[in-house]
Amino acid sequence: MTQYRMLIDVSRCIGCYNCYLACRDEHVGRDHRPLSAPQPESGHKWMAIREEERGTYPKVKMAHIPVPCQQCAEAPCIKAASDGAVYRRGDGIVVIDPDKASGQRALVEACPYGAIFWNEALSVPQKCTFCAHLLDSGWKEPRCVEVCPTQALVFADADDRGSAVVKPDSVRSAETLHPEFGMKPLVEYMNLPKPCLVGEVSFGDQVQVPAEDISVFLRRGDHVRIAVTDCFGDFEFDNLEAGAEYQLKIEQVGYRAHELRLRMQTDLDLGTIILDR
Repeated sequence: MTQYRMLIDVSRCIGCYNCYLACRDEHVGRDHRPLSAPQPESGHKWMAIREEERGTYPKVKMAHIPVPCQQCAEAPCIKAASDGAVYRRGDGIVVIDPDKASGQRALVEACPYGAIFWNEALSVPQKCTFCAHLLDSGWKEPRCVEVCPTQALVFADADDRGSAVVKPDSVRSAETLHPEFGMKPLVEYMNLPKPCLVGEVSFGDQVQVPAEDISVFLRRGDHVRIAVTDCFGDFEFDNLEAGAEYQLKIEQVGYRAHELRLRMQTDLDLGTIILDR
């Protein structure tokens, strides 16, 4: 039997909001009962884009994390519903029956991901359905996945050995959003933001000359990562492990080596590192 999965690669998301707009286009003013009632014109984000600012001034960047309903295997909304208003289909999709769920506002608070919204006009809780009405009519993927220009969103049957959601690299690196919730979601992520380390290298005797193409080594145990400074002398290491200890080393012919030990807890800017002769 088909078991749908969605894989979201955060590193590919550019924050274009195409997925959000496609969801709105598909559901606002459109009744897809018994799977979903019309989405209201404002207030709902069935595909939310959470923006996470990373780094510290002046080296700052933004991560965009698409968050639809996670279609949890241990869905708390199912347990919180009465009269069978929320159920799981055989393909894994969790559905809020818009007729049976009428008046059950408590379902909004039952979702730890904040993925259920209240429709005041219809007095019904609503959420993403993976565009189940389209899948049932032969579509291969939801609208949000169809319109993603960078393929940050991938959707497939988990039982399809050739699909991207079950490729070895994807399986090894995939993780869930807030695993501490213990909800066993069908939506998985790659490259969720983790601590990053940045800095700038400068020559003590040539302050006007950019320290370009300098190799910066970051060691943790036997594993060594290498970054090369850009035309401004900047370097960056991303996806570091919180709480881990690292050793940074910079070597350049004709200059004294620079070494330091550090423990990563959050994003860290080392500022300007001066290489002296």
